[in-house]
This record gives sequence, C-alpha cells and structure tokens, in this order.
Amino acid sequence: MNNKRVLSICMAASVLTTALIPSLGRAADIKVGLVAALTGQSAQSGESIVRGLTIAIDEINAKGGVLGGQKFVLVKRDDESSPPKGVTAARELISSEKVVALFGGIDTPVSLAIVPIANQNKKPFLGVWAAGTNITKNGATPNYVFRVSAQDDLVDIALIEYAMKKYNSKKPGLVLVNNPWGESNEKGLKAAAAAAGITLAGVEKLEQSDVDVTPQLGRLKNAGADAIILVANAAPGAQMMKSRERMGWTVPVVSHWGISGGRFDELVGPTAGDVHFIQTYSFFSAPTPVSEKVFSELAKRYGVKTPADVIAPVGTANAYDAMNLLALAIEKAKSTDGEAIRAALEQIESYQGLIKKYDKPFATAAHEALSPTDYVMVRYDGGKIVPVK
Repeated sequence: MNNKRVLSICMAASVLTTALIPSLGRAADIKVGLVAALTGQSAQSGESIVRGLTIAIDEINAKGGVLGGQKFVLVKRDDESSPPKGVTAARELISSEKVVALFGGIDTPVSLAIVPIANQNKKPFLGVWAAGTNITKNGATPNYVFRVSAQDDLVDIALIEYAMKKYNSKKPGLVLVNNPWGESNEKGLKAAAAAAGITLAGVEKLEQSDVDVTPQLGRLKNAGADAIILVANAAPGAQMMKSRERMGWTVPVVSHWGISGGRFDELVGPTAGDVHFIQTYSFFSAPTPVSEKVFSELAKRYGVKTPADVIAPVGTANAYDAMNLLALAIEKAKSTDGEAIRAALEQIESYQGLIKKYDKPFATAAHEALSPTDYVMVRYDGGKIVPVK
C-alpha cells in the first residue's frame, strides 16, 4: 500500500473518530427545558420568559458555566396554552432531551398538569409566571416544584386591599376565567374579602371564547358592584373591557396579571389604561447593577429603549432570577441529579437578583421565592406598561 493511500486512510479514521466523539476535550452541555405559550394569544408571555432565560444563560455561560465548565442550553417547547400539549412537551423534554430541569409559562392549567410529571420523574420544575396556589402547594413529599412568581392566595389579598384603598370599594364583583386558575382565585378572593370585612357583589365566570360579557357585567352592576376584580388572560380580559365600554359603565377594574401576557392594550383600545393590574417587577424601579445589566442586554438584543418598551416584564424578570437560582443550586449540589438539585434549591442562602436580594428563597415547606412585598401595581399607557402613580 503506497504512502498516499495510508495517509488517506489515517485521515478518514481521524475524521470518523472526531465525528463519533464530538464532546472529546470539553464538558457536556446541560439542557434546561421551557414549556410555555410561544404562539397564540399569550405569546408575549412566552417571548418575555425566553428573553429572561436566554440573558441569564448567556451570562452564566460567559463566566464559565457550572460544574467546571459545563454550559447551559435552553430547549423550548410551545404548549399553545393547552394542558395536554404541555404534558406531551414536558414528557418529551425529560425522556428525549434529558433536561435537568423544567421552566413553566403563563397558564396555571398547563403548570398543574406538569406538576405530577415533575414530581414523578424527580425533575425540578420552576414556575416563572403561572400563579395558581396549588402549583407549589401540591401535596407531594418531596416536592420538586418551585416558583419565582406571584402566588394566587397572596395576590388575591393584595387585589382586595388595593380596590378598597384606591377606590374605596366596599362591594367588588369578581369576573373570573372559567378554568382552574379562576377557581384558585375565587377561593382566595372570597377568603380575602371575608378577612377584610367586605361583601362581594357576586362572582361571574368568563370563558376563553366569550365575545360578549355584558350579561355577567349587567348582573354585577345590578347587584351594586363598585369595582371589578378581573382574573383572565389578555383576550377574554379584553372582551370584558369592551363589554364594559359598550355598557357605558365606568366602574374601576383591578386585575391579576394575566392580561399583560398578550395584546390586551391593542385589543381593548383607549380604555385599556383604566385597568390597574399587579406585577412582580417593573423596570421603572430604582436602578441596581443587576437591572442595569439586564436592561442593557434587552436594549442590545431587542431594541428596547425605555423601561416602558419591555414586553411583559414580569416574565423576563422572574425567568432571569429563576435561571440564576437554578445555576446556584447545581453548583451547590455539584451535580445535575434532580434530587440533589431539589435539595440544593432548598439550601440556597442568598442571591442578589434582578427583583430583589433573596435570602433563603426556598424552604422545605415553602417553595415560593416572592411575597406580597414584591408586588407592584401598573397600568397600560399608550400600549406600554407603566407604574400607577
């Protein structure tokens, strides 16, 4: 065999060996999964979560990653706000993509459907938007579900208190989406109203497909409602506001944050600014080194010029902090094993995040990193979310 022939065979063998062992000489990637609404009426929520996770991951990777150089990779799946599709996505991310943890999106029904899958497979599941109380309080021991977001029963107290303080409401009416998220808030709002010593004018349900909410609003008006507390995502929430406008009823509206995950302001029009709603973070807050860093990245990557330009800011802020907390836990655990990560999340001492400085964010019995002291009230102004003055 001539020398050229030998050289050709050796080169081919070298190429084949390299192709078969692509990770030789470098640490393996660590995959994390996202199951969220990336299309449809709540697509802005999914986009904002992706932005927060991506900025955090790029920062962590640029600093060398975790566990001696392993880099994070985000694997996304669109749940289309459908629990069955969310379940399929979560199972596929765990079994096929081998993700070490999951992040959830805006929809409580989807997150509730994923909870048992996370617990059964011992995969940490970090909620960064959906606020249903039973997502974290799911009865599992050990519990693999954590949240960097609002919690319904605490939000409900805040909404009742705001309606009373801001509008002197003594008889608010509830308009709630007819799904598990609405059910979670119905229980919490009734308890909050009772604790505050006020009577509810009534409870009306709203379907995702409703285009006329006049009958429900009419019943609340006749019952003497002096404020409306709304729990719905952008599209059905917009239909309620349109019905309110057609009725010529100027009753104040205080809302949960589902309306900020879609095109609520475009769908409603001029009266969108009448709604005051809750958030866990505003880029209008006093700047910190972390907020300046994140905002700079939003400006560089997405053309954001002012705090008001940040779409669905809670998704970005919650996801950014949650990703950093997960990375801290993996480093603390010195492992990507789900059980080790869960235990490490419960043992994190502190983290200077975007939303706040977290001191022991997760306890064994309480997997909620945020509290009502982190809530702020905002409104739409010219299509942008700004703090209520």
